[in-house]
Amino acid sequence: MIPDEAPDLYTVREGEAIEPPTNFGSRLKYLGPSLIISGAIIGSGELILTSRLGAVAGWALLWWMLVSCWSKSLVQAEVTRYIVISGDTYFRAINRIPIRVGRVSLPLFLGLLAYIPGTMGLGGILGAGAVAFSFLASVAGVEIHPYWSGIGIAVVTSIILSAGSYKALERIMVCIVVLFTCTTLVCAIAMQFTEFSVTASDLARGFTFNFSEVLLFAALAFSAYGYTGMASGDIAAYSFWCVEKGYPSFIGSDRDDPNWPARARGWLKVVQTDVWLGLCVLTLATIPYYVLGAGVLNKMGLEPSHDELISQLSNMFTQTLGQWAVWVFSIGAFFILFSTVISGIGGGGRFIPDYLIETGVIKRSNIDLRKKIVRWYVGILPLVSFGFYMWIKNPVILIMIGGITSALLLPIQTASTLWLHKNKLDPRVRHGQATRIGMWVIFSFQAIMVFFVVWYVVIKPRLG
Repeated sequence: MIPDEAPDLYTVREGEAIEPPTNFGSRLKYLGPSLIISGAIIGSGELILTSRLGAVAGWALLWWMLVSCWSKSLVQAEVTRYIVISGDTYFRAINRIPIRVGRVSLPLFLGLLAYIPGTMGLGGILGAGAVAFSFLASVAGVEIHPYWSGIGIAVVTSIILSAGSYKALERIMVCIVVLFTCTTLVCAIAMQFTEFSVTASDLARGFTFNFSEVLLFAALAFSAYGYTGMASGDIAAYSFWCVEKGYPSFIGSDRDDPNWPARARGWLKVVQTDVWLGLCVLTLATIPYYVLGAGVLNKMGLEPSHDELISQLSNMFTQTLGQWAVWVFSIGAFFILFSTVISGIGGGGRFIPDYLIETGVIKRSNIDLRKKIVRWYVGILPLVSFGFYMWIKNPVILIMIGGITSALLLPIQTASTLWLHKNKLDPRVRHGQATRIGMWVIFSFQAIMVFFVVWYVVIKPRLG
């Protein structure tokens, strides 16, 4: 089904166009979507995959984690440029790609195929949160099996998301992200005053490009790339949070208005400010985990996994701050994973009605039904995710499945964005030549990476 051109009252509400802020200070009060997404970004990818990669690879892949952080925010900014200017939802935009599989575009069809492994990743995050809560309880002298912790997290998540709102969720995420980011930074700094201090040779190795090291730890390295920084699902979810923040409505839909181009460019600056501040936050949050994994866990010979996952990771705090920090870590680890579950499911809930619209199941104009579907979905999915955790019972494996799936989707997302910009975006607000070149470089890198994922993670292990 080729997307119709009917206006979408979910994305652009008439009569809400306002002039954009004109300086950095005034833009700050309109920021927020990146902080919500940070609740999903700064979580399982950093705490589990990044730390574990540092633990097994040492300093060799520090550069890889910087690439992971920095190579996707440009795509995030350009996807959002199209969304807030066009008034499309994310799936409506992707469904404009002319290559079709039945009633939907090829990228949308591939995204649907990735739904199950993506949900398995959420199950791993929920399971890791359950292990973290049980570890926290054991620190307090109470034994709780991760099974019961997982049920509790699933039920509480369902209640919060079914009854929640954007602003309430935003406030929760801001507090969690700031507190845990500050704590990990303190630990990374404190590490310098211990036997695990970073040397110049460590940093030199960390910034030495050696792709063979990536291939040596292929499954973990590629899953870490897919789940740290902006994952493909995070980029899609970010566009929905920008819609709910009101950016497309602030720009307005009257393209004949002589003030429209200037107003659009002004609000794009707000979006870009939000994106780049978010990039700063996620970089400051991601790199300390790798530093602690390489500096502490690697030297201790630990490779965190399965039931010992959280207790082994806690060494990053206790070996740098002292044994008392086990409380800080256990509380922080639980809440950062819990926030990832909330953000991931909350953002994903916006996908479902959008997909049903593009397949013709529901009408675009039925806003009330769309909201009901979101509430039902976010109420049910935590329980489904818990089911995946109980099936596999290994949160690290589940999270790696989700991360690799995300890595495979990234070049499809980038290529779709390039096509939309060239063929559908108002030329008055397109990106410049430097951005276009940057997008092509990122797409080329991601496409090559997909080849290596398929060969080294899927095909080669089966060949023995």
